[in-house]
Amino acid sequence: MGLAIVSAMHEELAAVLELMPDEHKQLAAGREFWLGHLHGQEVVAVLSRVGKVAAATTATALIERFGVTRMVFTGVAGGLGPGVNVGDVVVADSFMQHDMDASPVFPKYEIPLYGMSRFATDTALSAKLAQAAERALPGVAVHRGLVLSGDRFVSTTLECRALQAALPEALAVEMEGAAFAQVCHDYGLPFAAVRTISDRADDDAHVDFARFIREVASRHSAAIVRELLAAS
Repeated sequence: MGLAIVSAMHEELAAVLELMPDEHKQLAAGREFWLGHLHGQEVVAVLSRVGKVAAATTATALIERFGVTRMVFTGVAGGLGPGVNVGDVVVADSFMQHDMDASPVFPKYEIPLYGMSRFATDTALSAKLAQAAERALPGVAVHRGLVLSGDRFVSTTLECRALQAALPEALAVEMEGAAFAQVCHDYGLPFAAVRTISDRADDDAHVDFARFIREVASRHSAAIVRELLAAS
């Protein structure tokens, strides 16, 4: 099986499944995996569920059970970087866990026994994903850079400012990407991720979140995936 398309929210997965004319469901690891074709390519689509542990379970099942050879993640994120606004798109060049802290045994943010804190996404696949986003969403700003992951929904201005001060390179924050990046690193699989900015990770982060997912992010995800597969 070739490409895994992983969505963070039910609405996004539904939008992707609408593009697959022959999908059929298989159950594994308590999840529904949808196998089929998109633009003639073999695809497995799945909902990641929320958080790093759930994401790692999903990524491992995709590799061990379904034999995927590359992964693309679509979802939403809170904007951190200057000029990264609601409705913009971020394609990750690397991921980092902002809540990883095994100090003083290991440096803060470093993954114990890896000797590294950042996991790079696949250069070629990320470039194709960014190009697909630009073609699919004319007029929408597409950013590339560091994305943070953590097991909490960053939704206060205080925490947002703290992350910006501690990790000023970060463009966005979410809850799954770093886990996917680490699992794909372990297995040597290409991984790329795109996030639509739903909020600025501040005190207003909860405002109309569900509506944004339904009306904007799901449309973005489907359009980007369709363009990526059409060009491959």
